[in-house]
Order: sequence, then structure tokens, then C-alpha cells
Amino acid sequence: MRYRASALGSDGVRVTMESALTARDRVGVQDFVLLENFTSEAAFIENLRRRFRENLIYTYIGPVLVSVNPYRDLQIYSRQHMERYRGVSFYEVPPHLFAVADTVYRALRTERRDQAVMISGESGAGKTEATKRLLQFYAETCPAPERGGAVRDRLLQSNPVLEAFGNAKTLRNDNSSRFGKYMDVQFDFKGAPVGGHILSYLLEKSRVVHQNHGERNFHIFYQLLEGGEEETLRRLGLERNPQSYLYLVKGQCAKVSSINDKSDWKVVRKALTVIDFTEDEVEDLLSIVASVLHLGNIHFAADEESNAQVTTENQLKYLTRLLSVEGSTLREALTHRKIIAKGEELLSPLNLEQAAYARDALAKAVYSRTFTWLVGKINRSLASKDAESPSWRSTTVLGLLDIYGFEVFQHNSFEQFCINYCNEKLQQLFIELTLKSEQEEYEAEGIAWEPVQYFNNKIICDLVEEKFKGIISILDEECLRPGEATDLTFLEKLEDTVKHHPHFLTHKLADQRTRKSLGRGEFRLLHYAGEVTYSVTGFLDKNNDLLFRNLKETMCSSKNPIMSQCFDRSELSDKKRPETVATQFKMSLLQLVEILQSKEPAYVRCIKPNDAKQPGRFDEVLIRHQVKYLGLMENLRVRRAGFAYRRKYEAFLQREWEWQPWADHCCSPRTKIFIRFPKTLFATEDALEVRRQSLATKIQAAWRGFHWRQKFLRVKRSAICIQSWWRGTLGRRKAAKRKWAAQTIRRLIRGFILRHAPRCPENAFFLDHVRTSFLLNLRRQLPRNVLDTSWPTPPPALREASELLRELCIKNMVWKYCRSISPEWKQQLHQKAVASEIFKGKKDNYPQSVPRLFISTRLGTDEISPRVLQALGSEPIQYAVPVVKYDRKGYKPRSRQLLLTPNAVVIVEDAKVKQRIDYANLTGISVSSLSDSLFVLHVQRADNKQKGDVVLQSDHVIETLTKTALSAHCVNNININQGSITFAGGPGRDGTIDFTPGSELLITKAKNGHLAVVAPRLNSR
Repeated sequence: MRYRASALGSDGVRVTMESALTARDRVGVQDFVLLENFTSEAAFIENLRRRFRENLIYTYIGPVLVSVNPYRDLQIYSRQHMERYRGVSFYEVPPHLFAVADTVYRALRTERRDQAVMISGESGAGKTEATKRLLQFYAETCPAPERGGAVRDRLLQSNPVLEAFGNAKTLRNDNSSRFGKYMDVQFDFKGAPVGGHILSYLLEKSRVVHQNHGERNFHIFYQLLEGGEEETLRRLGLERNPQSYLYLVKGQCAKVSSINDKSDWKVVRKALTVIDFTEDEVEDLLSIVASVLHLGNIHFAADEESNAQVTTENQLKYLTRLLSVEGSTLREALTHRKIIAKGEELLSPLNLEQAAYARDALAKAVYSRTFTWLVGKINRSLASKDAESPSWRSTTVLGLLDIYGFEVFQHNSFEQFCINYCNEKLQQLFIELTLKSEQEEYEAEGIAWEPVQYFNNKIICDLVEEKFKGIISILDEECLRPGEATDLTFLEKLEDTVKHHPHFLTHKLADQRTRKSLGRGEFRLLHYAGEVTYSVTGFLDKNNDLLFRNLKETMCSSKNPIMSQCFDRSELSDKKRPETVATQFKMSLLQLVEILQSKEPAYVRCIKPNDAKQPGRFDEVLIRHQVKYLGLMENLRVRRAGFAYRRKYEAFLQREWEWQPWADHCCSPRTKIFIRFPKTLFATEDALEVRRQSLATKIQAAWRGFHWRQKFLRVKRSAICIQSWWRGTLGRRKAAKRKWAAQTIRRLIRGFILRHAPRCPENAFFLDHVRTSFLLNLRRQLPRNVLDTSWPTPPPALREASELLRELCIKNMVWKYCRSISPEWKQQLHQKAVASEIFKGKKDNYPQSVPRLFISTRLGTDEISPRVLQALGSEPIQYAVPVVKYDRKGYKPRSRQLLLTPNAVVIVEDAKVKQRIDYANLTGISVSSLSDSLFVLHVQRADNKQKGDVVLQSDHVIETLTKTALSAHCVNNININQGSITFAGGPGRDGTIDFTPGSELLITKAKNGHLAVVAPRLNSR
């Protein structure tokens, strides 16, 4: 959400909480205490919904932070956000986890009192992520310790390791913490982190051997198989497929799309190095992890006496090597139980069910004790190295409690009983500390304290933990008593001992209607958060958590350094029965309560909006369930028992509120103002909002008037200054220009007078001016093309230079023109030049051919017979034109085709080559000077192959003869005759063509036997 511009006080502190009240209808209120209908659960959830819809996942209940998991990255944890919340009062910025972190840290530094942040909520609500963000905030914003950032790195890197060994994928959360964690971070007097310590609670070790459908075992198993190096897996006897291991397939969910086990393994491997694990320790640790997987693959078969025997020898060999124990001893411990009776040791063989129980018990014991050792190892890495120095006494501690929330499932067993007991104790502590904090604040401000009515869940805590009469004491007694003790005998004893307790109910004690919802092996407790029904099945086994003596002896003999620390030999000589799981948990919980009571608490309540882990989805039923189990309504009711709103006078007066009309609803103690009802605060804020508009208008009007007048005066002064400078500049430029003009005119006049004298200083300027003027004029009047003969008249002094320039200009234009013509056009010009050389001034119809382009051929390939083309073979046809041939005897005209090849002139009739005249035998070509189109090809008389000269007529006579002359290289052998042409008509016989001018073209045979040609005379010649 983008909050409105916040007011700034005299000390520059922003006041934004009240500013957001004007948008409360859309985004709700930032503090549930300001809800008018604070007793309504529906109003509480609706406020959550509004804020969740606007991606506002944090809301306060007084000092308590309520966080809703958005299931996506909102980009609100950057370094910029950290800086925004550093050193700012709690209510001066929007609700955020960093606001809690900074408030706790400043209290730790200024008051020198230990602090604790208690984070609780259901699995998947974001508790682990909140813990990470808190550690990230302190790592980024706290000053670095003198010995570097090693402690900060170890604090941050301890999380991936603990998550790998203590977290698993469940139906509700892909990274669910399966243990409770309390971490102490130690700060020196400078506020730098110098050490840390971690306490773990109730690891869910039953997950090692069994997972519900859709769930996984602890992350470390899958990370090792997916990311481990090939050499490491080979040494551990493992293969990458998780389906090969019984302990990993029961949930049928080895692969999860949202989890990248391979990359997580790299993170864990790096983290182990950061927290001081040696390579040998890493190998020993991985050997234990692998041994648990191999234990799950140990199978048994019954012999003839129904006794269990190990059938998987290969797995047993791996276990022997990885755990560094004797193979025969381990085999015997898995199939026999050692009993000490009257000082004598007896070995009792186990049946298949007992052997499987022993195997699973060993796997759980090995893993849980290794986890405890791992926490101890991390604590040794986090321990301050300066504990002996005097400054160590000045350190303060900040605790982070990441604990499981209240759990209610379809089937609730021993684990849920312990978890809900833990939540009862923490709720009791929470209410007590909240009331204590409220009472201290009221007394400090001089306000009379009125006792607050609330549900005191001490009665439920006593029901669970009271000596001799509590459920834990009865459970321990049933586990320890001789005889056949079962889960049902435990339930019967419970019914006899606590049957009159108002918060306890069983099938036997219930009325007829309630019995329908209670099984015979179940009991029901009325917790502060509601009723929970527990099944007693497995209570005794899980509470005893027994490991057969010979299994203990086997593990105590292990040469694996970690196993030898986890299984101490002193256990074997200790005759005292170990404490039960419930008792151990109760004692550690009491110790945790003492730790928390010694610190100033802060609270983060985490809520998950839906079970599908989808962003933007708000499941009201699920959230109502969590609001109830987290005790948020109870917390709100306690907080609202007195005054809903309290603020220091300084922050209050910064907003200049007119609060006198509601004085009856306010209280003015020593340092703060207290307002009882939220509607008073809202009415005040709304009135201020209305008043602010008119105030803002007046302030803006005054400021704009002042601002623009000042700006006008600045602009006016600037304009006057610029104008003065510019006028002076213009005057100086004009004076300089006049002076230059006068000097130039004098020089030109003096040079003009002496223009005919030899060059001297007096006329040099004028002569240069004349030359420059001519050259500039010439540049503008240069000839445009080769045919343009114009040229400016030069002055006398430049005549020689002008001629040289003109010659160069013409050469340049010619060169450019020649460069620009194409090869085809060049050939056309060449032919035209030859035609001009031959016919210009000699033949009447030549001028008509000049403007017409010569064509490469007058006949296409498709107009020439294929047989002719075949007869020519590879000879290309350079030119083809239709002609008329006149017979040598009767001068009868016949249509023919004239073809020019590289070697000869070919006369073609349809598909037949009539005559071929090689260029070597072509002695000349005759044509008249008139406008007719006849011509004669003369051949050698000695060539017997030729019948005589050829008389032809072509409509394109100039083009045809030019191309023939060029192809035959006989340009000089073209004869242009006037009057008549004599040609060889055959052996010993000559023919004559007579040419006479006339009005129109006429070709006939004359009476004298000659060919008479009458051609019109053209005036163009």
C-alpha cells in the first residue's frame, strides 16, 4: 500500500499510523485495538481480509505483530526497507516484522535488558521464514564485531543445516519445522552480535521410520541422494533413486516441484564449512545419515521357531562399516533382546514384529541423538570466544523462539498432546506478561488499574503437569509400573483419577449425545483454543521410547566419533531408569518458560491464509480456526480492557488535533494521552482530514504567492542584467562592423585605381577580390554537360588560368560521362560511330537512322528454324534480320533471313541454309547513294562454292550493313555508288543494277536486262 504523505514533526519524525486511518474503509486498520467492534471475530477477520487483499500482511494488536503468509515474494525485505525501519518508533511506520526487530534491538541496547521474540503459528504459516528475516535484519543492520563477521555468518548458516536435519515436507508445508527451536543471540555493549546458543524441543523422530501419504522424511536424506558426489555415494553404499529406501517411500512423495534438493545440498555443504565442521566430521555425519537409510532396508525372515533372522547381508555390511561396529554384535542386537534378571544376562530371541520394532527404534535413536549432537556442535561454533574477558559481563541476549503452534488433526496422538501442552504454557505466559505490561504502563502513567477478566488456562496446565494427579504423571506411572500396562489401562487410570475435572472427557464419562463423537480409546481436553480429541494408541510406547540394552551396548562400542558421543558408555552402568519423553519435554518447557520470563517479550503470531499454498486466496474458515487457536481475540480483549489508543504527547501534538470535544473519552496522564474508544480517534482523524483541506489551500495560496513573487523578482533582475549586457554586445559588434566596412571600401578603391599596375600591397587586395569573384562566379556557372560550351569571360589577369580550367573541366565532364555509360550503350555508340563514318553525307537515308537505336537482333530464336540452328552447331548468331533476295537471272524477289555469325554471313530460306559466305571470301559490299535499301555482297570469283554475288534488300539497311561490316572487319570495303552497281551473276556472266532518282521507290527489271531501281531523293543529305 502507498500511504499518504505523513506529517513531519519538529524533530523530523514521521507520523504515519494515524495518517492511514483515513483509508481504513478500504485497507482496514493497522492495529486491531482500533477496531470499534473488538469483540467480534467477524470484524477481526474482515480487517485481516482487507489488508491481505492490499498485500498488507502485517497488523498489530498493540505490541503483538500478526503476520499472514502471502505465499509469494512481496519485495518488502530489501536493504532499503531495513533502513526505513531503523531507529524509528514502533507506530511511526506501517506494521512490519522489521519494526518489531528494530524495537527489540533498541530496547536491548538502551535498557540493557534481555529481549525475546516469540514466533508461533501453524505449520506453513511462515514461522521459519520470519526467524530468517529477523536474523537477516540483525546481520545487515547491526555493527560488525571486532573479530569480523564470522559470528553473523554462523548464525545465518546454522539455519540451512538445522532445516536440512529438522525440517520436512508435510501436507501443510513444504518446509515444515519438525522441532521447536529457541535461539539466543548475544550482543556486546556496542550492539554487535558476538555469540549464540540454540535449544531444540521435541524432534518428531517418528518421521524417520514413517511418513503419511503425501509427506517426506527429513530433507537431508533427499539432499544427500540428489546432490552428493558420485564418490561420496559410492563410499556410503547409496544410489540416487530414493525409491530404493524403505524409509523414503512410505509417503510416496520423493520428488517435490517446489524443492530443489540438489541446490539445497550445495547450500548445506557450504554451511557446514562455515560453522566449523572439519572434513572428517562431515564424513562421519554423512555416514550416520546413510546408516539410517540402510537400517530401513534391513529385512527379517522367521526361522523354524518363528524367531527373526536378518536376510539382507549386504545392508548389514554397510551398517557395520558406516557405524564402525562389529557385524556379529549388530546382527545379534537386531534379533535378540538382552534381559538382566537377578544379576544374570539372558538373550531372548525376537519375533518378526519385535525385530522390526527394534530396528525402527534404533533408527529413531540414532537420528534423534545425532540431531542433538548437531545442535551442540552448532552451539560450540556460535559460542563467544571472548567469554573470559571483562566485557563479556556487559553482553545482552536476544532470544528467538520458533515453536510449533496449536495442532488439531483428524487423528491426534502423543505428539499433538505435547505440542498443545506447550502452547497452553506459552499462552499462559503470554497472557500473564501482557497483563503485567499493561498494568505497569497504567501505574507508570498514574491511571487506576482495573482487574481484567480473562480465561486463566492454569487449570488446563495443572491438569497436564500436576504432580501425581496430572496426565503426564499418570502416563509415567503407567509406563513404570510392573505388570501388563497398555494404552487402554492408561486411559482407565485417567478416568479414575481426573474424571471430575471440567476440562477432561472420555467415552465412559460423556453423556449419551457426546459419546457418538468419542471413541473408546480416546479422551478429550478442553484447551484454551477449543476441544481436542486424542487417541491413546501409542502413548505408552512413544513416552517410553525404549531402546533395547544390547542395541545400546552395540552403539556404545561404535568407533564413529559422533556415535561414541551420542551413546555414552555411562548409560550402561547407570541403573536409574531414564526419564520418559513427556517428563523430559515438561522439564525443558518449564526451563523455557523461566528463560522467557527473564526477558522482555515481543510476539509474532503467524497465520496461513489457505492450505493450498496459493497467493491471494483467503480461506475464512481456516483463518478463523487459527485466530482461535492463537488466542488473538483473547489478546485483543485484554489489550482493549482499558484504553484503545495511547500516544506520547509529542507525537500527538505534532498533528495539532482538536480533541477537546471528546475530553470525556480521553485521559491525560503524565507522558501519554490515552483514548478509550476507537470511534473517538476516528472522529478526530476525520475532523482533522476535513480541516486539513482548507488549511492546505490557505498554505498553498500563501506559499504560491510568495514563491511566484520571489521568482518574478529574480526573473526581472536577471532580464535587466541580460538586456544591459546584450545591448552593449550589439553596440560593440555594430561599431566593429562599420570600421571593417570602411577599411574594406578604402582598400578596394585604392586597388581599383592601381588595377593595371604590377601587383603591389596597394592593389593586392583588389586583385585577390577580382580573382575570388571570378572563381566564385565560375563555380556557379560551370557547363552542365559536354555539349554546353558556355564559359564566363575572365579578367585579363586570369585568361591563361581560365583556359586551363576550361580544358580541365571539359576533360572531367568527358571522363565522368565515359564512366557513366554502360557496356551496352558503349557498343551502341561504337556502332553509330562506324555508321557515321561509312554513310554520313554519302547515303540519303542515313539521317533517318541516326535517332533510331540499333537493335541487337531483328529475329528471335523462336523465329529461326531449329534445323538451321542445328546446322550452325556451336556458332552463335550475332545478328539476324529478314531480307529480300533478288535472283541473278530474272531478279525475282524472294524472302530470306540474313544471319551473322562470328565467321560468316548465312542466307536462310525457311529451314534450309541457302548460302554461306565466309568473311574471308567477302570481297566487298556495294550500296547506292540514294534512299533505297538494296545492297550487294561481293564474293571471290575463284570460289567455286559460291554461285555469285548476292543482291539483297533490307528495311534496316544502315543497321544491317554496319553490323555486317563490323563482324566481317570490312568497314573500308563498303562502296557507295552513284548511278549503277555491277555484280557477278554467275560464271562468266555479270549483272547490273541501275539507280535513278524518282518520286517513289520502284524496283523492276528493265528491257535491257538490268535491274532498275527508282528511289526518292531526300533533302537531308
